[in-house]
Amino acid sequence: MNVIADTGLLVALVAERDHYHDWAVELARRITWPVLTCEAVLAETTFHLQSSKAVTGMLLDNLVRVAFDCSSHLEHLHELAVRYGDRKPDLADLCLVRMSELYPRHPVVTIDRDFRVYRRYRREIIPTLCPPN
Repeated sequence: MNVIADTGLLVALVAERDHYHDWAVELARRITWPVLTCEAVLAETTFHLQSSKAVTGMLLDNLVRVAFDCSSHLEHLHELAVRYGDRKPDLADLCLVRMSELYPRHPVVTIDRDFRVYRRYRREIIPTLCPPN
């Protein structure tokens, strides 16, 4: 299964002490690699792991592929930022919402509950894979 990766998946895969590590490892057996993501997610992942080595390693090992150019979608991202302003979305979330429109058959793998509220094409629920409650 092809997926779009949010920060939580990438952090949980690397950080063995992460609350979602076991879930991420189990999910990793079922998804197709590389996962798609955006540079904003990679920046967040680097911050949380405190390791650019881990993130660049994922890219070099073809576990992750950057499949989004933020500058090509600025107007759309701005519209999403305005629409969801009350939720204070970060850039990574906005990019992932847009990526779900560009790759409609790819669910977003996330631990972020805001994806229950975000919509692609204004009304359509974004398919997600989330850890069990």
